[in-house]
Amino acid sequence: MSSRSSETSAFGGPWGIVFALFAAGNLANGLWMLANPGHWYIHLPANVPGTGPLNEHFVRDIGCIFALIGIALAIAVFKPRFRLTALLFATGFYGAHALVHVYDSMRGLLPAGQWRYDLGPVYGTTLVLVVLSVWLARSDRVGRSARSG
Repeated sequence: MSSRSSETSAFGGPWGIVFALFAAGNLANGLWMLANPGHWYIHLPANVPGTGPLNEHFVRDIGCIFALIGIALAIAVFKPRFRLTALLFATGFYGAHALVHVYDSMRGLLPAGQWRYDLGPVYGTTLVLVVLSVWLARSDRVGRSARSG
């Protein structure tokens, strides 16, 4: 799945669809956090109240990064040359976020069972993004060598 192939479809082929899905999820989460942090805090199915009391300002701060990731991924849907950069940006944040969860779980700052809530949205998403980043980087490298060779 080359990031440069199939760019005639509305979303630029399979990679464009992947980017559109991740963009939509990050934008939706970020905008929800910015628009209604209290509702996000209570209703996100991730046991957010188990991490500590609501701080609306902090939720909005984090909402900004999710919105920015969503914007970067949305741009990459239509600008394939930005795909690897946008994906690495998202992967870097999600990876750092996952490491913070591991660290805070190990030191007892998070509830003992928090990992069950984090498994899919924190660790699973990070793993998927790492795999996609490696896959895209390899396919871009192969595409560049074929074009130059």
